[in-house]
Amino acid sequence: MNALAAEALPAGEPADAPRPQPANGAQWLVRALEAEGVDVLFGYPGGTIMPFYDALVDARLHHVLVRHEQGAALAANGYARASGRVGVCVATSGPGASNLVTGIADALLDSVPMVILTGQVATPLMGTDAFQELDVFGMTLPIVKHSFLARAVDELPRIVAEAFRLAREGRPGPVLIDLPKDVQLADARHLPAHCPATVAPPPMPEEAALVEAIAAIATAERPVVYGGGGIALGDAVEAFRTFVEAAALPTVLTLRGLGALPPGHPQALGMLGMHGSRAANMAVQEADLLVVVGARFDDRATGRLDGFAPEARVVHLDADPCEIGKLRAADIAIPGALAPALRMLAAARSPCEAWREHCRERAERHAPRYDAPGNDIYAPALLRMLSERAPDDAVIACDVGQHQMWVAQHCGFHHPRNHLTSGALGTMGFGLPAAMGAQLACPGRSVVLVSGDGSFMMNVQELATVARCRLPIRMVLLDNAALGMVRQWQELFFAERYSEIDLSDNPDFAALARVFGIPAWRIERRDEVGPALDALFAVPGPALLHVAIDARANVWPLVPPNHANHSMLDAPPAGAGAPSREPRRALSA
Repeated sequence: MNALAAEALPAGEPADAPRPQPANGAQWLVRALEAEGVDVLFGYPGGTIMPFYDALVDARLHHVLVRHEQGAALAANGYARASGRVGVCVATSGPGASNLVTGIADALLDSVPMVILTGQVATPLMGTDAFQELDVFGMTLPIVKHSFLARAVDELPRIVAEAFRLAREGRPGPVLIDLPKDVQLADARHLPAHCPATVAPPPMPEEAALVEAIAAIATAERPVVYGGGGIALGDAVEAFRTFVEAAALPTVLTLRGLGALPPGHPQALGMLGMHGSRAANMAVQEADLLVVVGARFDDRATGRLDGFAPEARVVHLDADPCEIGKLRAADIAIPGALAPALRMLAAARSPCEAWREHCRERAERHAPRYDAPGNDIYAPALLRMLSERAPDDAVIACDVGQHQMWVAQHCGFHHPRNHLTSGALGTMGFGLPAAMGAQLACPGRSVVLVSGDGSFMMNVQELATVARCRLPIRMVLLDNAALGMVRQWQELFFAERYSEIDLSDNPDFAALARVFGIPAWRIERRDEVGPALDALFAVPGPALLHVAIDARANVWPLVPPNHANHSMLDAPPAGAGAPSREPRRALSA
């Protein structure tokens, strides 16, 4: 048990003190969570979940009181992403449960293991339109891996064991347990102590397919490795690195695959896709063989699918067999555990030195530049400096928008779990609660939040949670007084007809943070960046750096919608996308 869990014990009670047998379902559930290895959970109490909260008084669990249930779900989400363990969140029935929905959906689409506990009206009242009754079981069916509705206390041992097993097993995901109030209060003295269910490992890959893949790599003239988020989910990061280094293949990564190779790795070409590097996108478009590892051919990675890697045969490795052939037919399919498959593929050798050198030369030629003109703050340069100052094991959480893509392009990650980003759902407001969850999952590590002014306001109330828990999160808020990514698309694809993207009435975010007791300051000039970042990391507790950037800065390169990845747009020669010398101003139609 970690220090956070120990803090939650009743005063004077040692960690190994004997406790009485649970008397009701809620007390039994608390013990079951402890047996499952849960140490931290995030929630907000209310009427139908009160028995569970009463049981928490005597629990060896650290409960974090958030200020909105969406914050609870996203914090549990961030906890699970950073640690690989199951994140747990709790809410009452009705609006409490419905406020969890976005965080649950985010977990499903990014394969994040979570268990969600919701209160429900007592079973005799179900179906009567009782106060705060909501069919959360039915409402969440499309966005969970599985759902349970406990109708009797005797069902709890099976339900809890299955919920945690399903959340962890195979492709991870969220599992919901709906708990009627009378089930929580029912006599549970006869129930056995909870025993976690065994998690079945993924099947081993077939040797014949691996042998065929090794032969395909050996004969390819332009092979490329395409790695995704499944590498970290399958605990296959080290095996992936061993394979890439042994085979010496040019490698591209998806948004959620970043960190599968460390920064500066000689085979790494960067992120592919809509805001990917030119080196990565062009290598894929020219490849004659794609070795796809834990990736799903997502539209943001592939661009127009029928124009993606048009000359390439595909070797597809994935722990989830449903992903293989779903969007692109695999010439060689290798379902099953990734790590042993990659260790076998490390025997592959490809005589393609000219291709490797071509990819390396292009990566160097198109490497990002950080010498934008002017005295305003250039966000990519700031983020590069931030990444260089952060410890190698730092976790960087971000929100959604332009800053999310700049983080992906310009920050270095030493492991995929060090990069917390809402990939498939693109959830604005994800960053702050996810950073909270990561800090509680990894209390000895540095956690950094990079957010935008639009996203930050969506869960700004969690500053109260950060302050209360004294979570030492370093917050960098990029403020361009606009919904930047929407503005960029309206500029490029909607004839500069700007509609509802003006955020020039933003509050003074530094002053707002100080209201919560969090040290904060604001910078506007490039020469302030280095000292401000040094100060940010010197503060022992939470701190916020409010960074004013140009409203017309764009993310480059960009693959236009419905185009193949080689159709990349870059900043115009005049330097659009770099900070202008003009003052920041509101954008209007």
